[in-house]
Amino acid sequence: MASSLVPLSAPHPSWFTPRRLLVIFCVINMLNYVDRGTIASNGVNGSLGTCTSSGTCTSGSGIQGEFNLNNFEDGVLSSAFMVGLLVASPIFASLAKSVNPFRLIGVGLSVWTLATAGCGFSFNFWSITICRMLVGVGEASFISLAAPFIDDNAPIAQKTAWLAIFYMCIPTGYALGYVYGGLVGTYLNWRFAFWVEAILMLPFAVLGFVMKPLNLKGFAPAESKQALISEEMAVQEVQEALNHSAKPTKEKFSHMFSKMKCTCIDLNQFSRFIKDIKALLVDKVYVVNVLGYCAYNFVLGAYSYWGPKAGYKIYNMSDADLIFGGITIVCGILGTLAGGYVLDLMKSTIPNAFKLLSVTTFLGAIFCFTAFCFQNMYAFLAFFSVGELLVFAIQGPVNYICLHCVNPSLRPLSMAISTVSIHIFGDVPSSPLVGVLQDAINNWRETSLILTSILFPAAGIWFIGIFLHSVDRFNEDSEGQVTEVDRSNATPLLEPRVTETSDSSAS
Repeated sequence: MASSLVPLSAPHPSWFTPRRLLVIFCVINMLNYVDRGTIASNGVNGSLGTCTSSGTCTSGSGIQGEFNLNNFEDGVLSSAFMVGLLVASPIFASLAKSVNPFRLIGVGLSVWTLATAGCGFSFNFWSITICRMLVGVGEASFISLAAPFIDDNAPIAQKTAWLAIFYMCIPTGYALGYVYGGLVGTYLNWRFAFWVEAILMLPFAVLGFVMKPLNLKGFAPAESKQALISEEMAVQEVQEALNHSAKPTKEKFSHMFSKMKCTCIDLNQFSRFIKDIKALLVDKVYVVNVLGYCAYNFVLGAYSYWGPKAGYKIYNMSDADLIFGGITIVCGILGTLAGGYVLDLMKSTIPNAFKLLSVTTFLGAIFCFTAFCFQNMYAFLAFFSVGELLVFAIQGPVNYICLHCVNPSLRPLSMAISTVSIHIFGDVPSSPLVGVLQDAINNWRETSLILTSILFPAAGIWFIGIFLHSVDRFNEDSEGQVTEVDRSNATPLLEPRVTETSDSSAS
């Protein structure tokens, strides 16, 4: 009996705890969004050269000045990552059923590191655009798999708070990116900003390959491997039986069998993927949540990209990067953490999450809209800070709904589709569209007011979710539910290794 218990404790990591998992994922997430803030900062993004009526011209700065980009092309740079994210997110989410997610994260972060370094070596608009697309591939592997891991290992009473800590890195990363990009662009060169990012991410890419992997709730990689081994043994037996027959017959049937096997596996994987997509699209709670998130992200995406430039033009902020960065850091941290903790205090349920989403977004929209009506910069900063504080409170609750309204085996795909949707219908079109709108009306105040008003429909959509019938499916069994053996291999983060060893010895 003692020998049968050895494999259960052998794979357990000795140092890898839930808090360390959270810290690692938070740092990776922050670096990812530091990159977003960096390319939006005035120091890296730059501006076009200008000429006065007297004929005096000044050269442009940053990416926009060096590559001579108009506002639309400049906006495309902030959205180009979406191409890679759109293609890669469903692929990584589906592969999680057959390949360990930690290894997938390692692959994605390696692509991200190389692509970010490539941005620093770009030589024209198209070269940097392609690199930004590949950055999206790297993000796809991480963003759809990290949240399920955190939700699995967080204490039951603090699940939303842990998710809030993770998503707090989004505004914090953006803000640090503004400051970081402004400083690097001013004192060095915008290319150095991307090279330093690549160096900082490299250790985490390596960690994805060398760190002892864990399983996600609702998945059973060990069972899949066992099934694959059994299938290979069956093929071997068939081939051995064919050894007694004529060689031409053996080769013919062996080739046919292998072809049929590959085709069957591919068709099964594709049909399972289509089935999972349908399950998400018919889930009213999931759809309403993502629709509200899309409208919300449309505004936040344009804020993050055009905010420093709009602040500079409207209020003549000489240090727009630092001001917007500072506000976003403080409000992002406080607002995101507050949203997660308040939902945990209210009791983490899907209806309560929708209540929090609709109320905070509506109030935040009022404050942000009012802020842009002020002529005085200090009044603007005061109201806009309160608005951002309220708006950022949605990060924990909205992702809690995405994770808990679906079956455990669908969580990676749920996060992937949510991420793809909020980008393709949110911040991807918003940045270039706001650029087109500003080119047309040439008034940053009016442009900002029109953009901010979209937060009101977002609050309305989430308000509808309060009245939808919802079921928390986090603890439901699923098609790929883990066995008791696999469950023990998936939970070493929650129990000390010493305890497990002593239990095994006692048995």
